[in-house]
Amino acid sequence: MQTAVTAPSAGRTSRIYPAIALLAFAGILVSSISLYHHFSKSKTSFCDIGQSFNCDLVNRSEYSMFHGIPVALLGILGYLLILALATVYREKAETPFILAGTTLAGLGFALYLTYIEAFVLHAWCILCLSSLALVAIASMLSVWNAAKALKAQ
Repeated sequence: MQTAVTAPSAGRTSRIYPAIALLAFAGILVSSISLYHHFSKSKTSFCDIGQSFNCDLVNRSEYSMFHGIPVALLGILGYLLILALATVYREKAETPFILAGTTLAGLGFALYLTYIEAFVLHAWCILCLSSLALVAIASMLSVWNAAKALKAQ
């Protein structure tokens, strides 16, 4: 009988994967709301707190699309990948490293978009900042998990 290959630190990180999965689920919700507002035709009062905080301005700017794909849709897809890695594929030995790379890539993209908000649009989107916080926490947990897995090898 052949045994499955599992992550060496799976027992010690039993709480990390559910936490990352919860963060990914929250990210899917935030990105879905953002995508809904991206395609809305009418101006909404959602997150419209003057010039500084205006989700409509950010979600409908030219920077809300990346190579023709809405950034919010990319967020949904990225969070779905993180969710799958933290749930379905979490027992695989390579998952901690793939998950760390995925969350760090998401964090890098979120930081780029935050730069655009701050220095180009001069407006902040509460949904975008929420997504940034979620992916930042998921990144920290994922990197910590990968470091523990590497140490256990």
